Amino acid sequence: MLKNVKKNDKIYLSGGVMRYIGLDLGTKTLGISISSGIIASVYDTIRHNEEYDMLVDKVALIVEKEHIDKIILGYPKNMNNTIGEAAERVLSFKEKLESKINKEVILEDERLTSVVANNALISADISRNKRKKKVDGIASVVILSSYLDRKGN
Repeated sequence: MLKNVKKNDKIYLSGGVMRYIGLDLGTKTLGISISSGIIASVYDTIRHNEEYDMLVDKVALIVEKEHIDKIILGYPKNMNNTIGEAAERVLSFKEKLESKINKEVILEDERLTSVVANNALISADISRNKRKKKVDGIASVVILSSYLDRKGN
């Protein structure tokens, strides 16, 4: 029925499912998750050392490779709803993404996502050292899942 399809080829049916990428931009790393609209899972964590142009290039490659339709970017507003330094950094990163990638970039409130991610890792009995390496990836899953839940996907 499907000729020339290899085992790891992705097959997209007409009227297929929207694909999303969730991003959690930290001061040192970018947590990345991906979803086909139902379940978000960790994709990668990239160290960036504030080299945002390099980071945008890497995200663009992932978006192309994974056939992403929408980008969900964590927006770290302060608890009192004001915009701080971290949120300003995210807004600047959003502009860089939009200028490089022709996809919609949606800001998703990410207050307390790192707390939720850390608590999940603690509950899973992950050591403090390993938690530090995994927290941004898990936080990106929380951000993307929050968006998907709110949209009813």
